[in-house]
Amino acid sequence: MQESNSSRRNFIRNIATAGVALGLAGGNFSLYGQNVSREKKRVGIIGLDTSHSVAFTKVLNDPQAAPEYGGYKVVVAYPKGSNDIESSVKRIPGYIEEVQKYGVKIVDSIKKLLNEVDVVLLETNDGRLHLEQALQVFKAGKPTFIDKPIAASLADAMAIFEAAKRYKVPVFSSSSLRYMPSAQEVVQGKVGKVLGAEAFSPMHLESTHPDLVWYGIHGVETLYTVMGTGCKSVVRVHTPDTDVVVGTWADGRIGTFRGLRKGKPDYGGMAFGEKGNLALGPYGGYNPLLIQIIKFFQTGQPPVSAEETTEMFAFMEAADESKRHGGVPVTLESAYQKARQAAARK
Repeated sequence: MQESNSSRRNFIRNIATAGVALGLAGGNFSLYGQNVSREKKRVGIIGLDTSHSVAFTKVLNDPQAAPEYGGYKVVVAYPKGSNDIESSVKRIPGYIEEVQKYGVKIVDSIKKLLNEVDVVLLETNDGRLHLEQALQVFKAGKPTFIDKPIAASLADAMAIFEAAKRYKVPVFSSSSLRYMPSAQEVVQGKVGKVLGAEAFSPMHLESTHPDLVWYGIHGVETLYTVMGTGCKSVVRVHTPDTDVVVGTWADGRIGTFRGLRKGKPDYGGMAFGEKGNLALGPYGGYNPLLIQIIKFFQTGQPPVSAEETTEMFAFMEAADESKRHGGVPVTLESAYQKARQAAARK
């Protein structure tokens, strides 16, 4: 049975009342993260409206799967995804057939899925459904990876982390672009302290989601991987073919995201560091992210903090606000304030 609208509203309203912003959980998920027994390796997938579901299933259910996947197997899937995004809806029948080839059982409710699994990949392509779906999973106590975008609004993203904290269930969300080898080299110190960065990715628009959230999130995730948190304001320049968002961090560093809607749909960027500069890219596929997901299932320790994922969303919503006002600077704090106000009205 789907989570009631009243429960959903209550979670969002609680955030508004509490004034939750960046510090929902931050790096403190370890305080209540649950260690997952290595014997509990049954994976459930919610949402067969994205190619990620098929890609993850193929790797995990391969009889010759590499040891870094820990023996985890996708055993059951609930296929329902978006109700009205055509590009998502039309994929479901074909993806059902694909995962069934790998021995995956199809069920007609999240409740049935939760009875048969230990951990969950919440893959529904439509971020508007994630809070409602995640609440059911958290109440069942299942560690959860939520694929990008974590939600379709900053208020919902905040509510998801607050709910996970209440139910003491570990959760994280990430684009696979975070784990490009070059981006991780920067994280590990190859260029020293990062003085600034630029990132680019395709940025197709979907009217049901904030502009950057549907696909530009890949480039935003790349930018945050190397820059870290601390952005205070953004300015956005918009044309039919391109968006450029310039973020100013609290320490004076500048990070830029370029969203592409014309030309080659590519991913990459540049990190500028004290010891040198490093090109970001090429994209390395899903497997590096999947390895991190399995480590998370094994340990209960999210590799990406709630603080960072939430700030990324504030960055993207502030960019939309800048566009609406003709490219003026918009603070991330104002995005948080609007999210809390919106939550209070629900």
